[in-house]
Amino acid sequence: MSGYNIAFVLTGSVAGFKACDAISRLVQQGHRVKAVATESALRFVGTATLEGLTGSRVLTDLFEPGAALEHIQLSRWADAVVVCPATANTINRFAAGLADNLAGAIYLAHDRSKPFLMAPAMNPEMWSHPATREAVARLGGWGVRFIPVGEGRTACGEVGEGRMAEPPEIVAAIEASLARPARRLRVLVTSGGTAEPIDGVRVITNLSTGGTGAAIADTLARMGHNVSLLRARGSERAQAVRHDETFVTFADLDFALSRLLSSEPYDAIVHCAAVGDFSVAGVEVGGSAVPPRSGKIDSDSAPVVRLRPNPKLVDGLRARSRNESIRVVAFKLTHGEDRAGAARAVEALFAHSGADLVVQNDLAERRGPEEFPSVIHTADGGEVRCATRSGLASELERILSSMPAAEAAPA
Repeated sequence: MSGYNIAFVLTGSVAGFKACDAISRLVQQGHRVKAVATESALRFVGTATLEGLTGSRVLTDLFEPGAALEHIQLSRWADAVVVCPATANTINRFAAGLADNLAGAIYLAHDRSKPFLMAPAMNPEMWSHPATREAVARLGGWGVRFIPVGEGRTACGEVGEGRMAEPPEIVAAIEASLARPARRLRVLVTSGGTAEPIDGVRVITNLSTGGTGAAIADTLARMGHNVSLLRARGSERAQAVRHDETFVTFADLDFALSRLLSSEPYDAIVHCAAVGDFSVAGVEVGGSAVPPRSGKIDSDSAPVVRLRPNPKLVDGLRARSRNESIRVVAFKLTHGEDRAGAARAVEALFAHSGADLVVQNDLAERRGPEEFPSVIHTADGGEVRCATRSGLASELERILSSMPAAEAAPA
């Protein structure tokens, strides 16, 4: 993908150095970039830097002589606009419809048929403040696409959500917004493994890294589809998804699935999360019950952990969906099964889940991190063999895109 016109708006944040990296990457990939910098942004990044990266004059002043209509002309020139970094001040001002500087005027003059993205960057408390959350929701309702923030140490030294996405993620999101598939799908992808607490520091979990789900989500998003990723906390992230949300326990995942599927008419769900078969029903130490999330059980004790089976979430996905005709992709992991055993497992999953596609892979067949030998099974007995995660993701996109469009149920 190359040759797009991108208006890149910088506002005042120490994360401006990441924005310069993103601009450089966009230019190297053949895109034409024009930089717009607020007065605050120029306290962190100089005009010489931005001019050197873009090869164009930096736009800064709404009232500069000879540039009275720059906000209109730039909005028409750009194939996409990105605000990066997007501060709490900028997000809240945009949500209020203020246009007393060039950045705000560009937003109000924007052709809403084109992508408009924001990459937030701020202190965790500022990101979680009700004013910011309400502004993000309002702008999202108006069509602004938010590049998911990261979690970790911020410039002020505090830890939490609010870190601006990394430059490769920003570039991937911009390019994904510009992709034009023949049919744009709304897809929910689940990934990673659930974890059930035994005490305040120990859990029962599995070996899933979330790598397969992240690869599928990233491929679908880069190909221009609207992708939401629901992943286990600490699992691999995808770079270009529209919405990124985490879960820990089975109950967390169960609740999130109900909320997301009922709120948006997804065309498909790719359910590759490694959902634990059991949750912790109770823990006893010396005959006394211990709440699963409280304290730390002494390592010299002999706790008794009682488990309860979890229902199969895949069986109820279609019933929870706002779109009754949602396409369901289920996953079946086997270990050392022969072809007949794998076929029986796939057949059983089709029978109880009603899935449209089942992806079967065997743990014993994996030979390296890039390899992912798997088979996509269709309900009519068809098979597509894949060797890698990226190959699997591309084949799933091809198959889902070729399926007849499913009508969403009325809201």
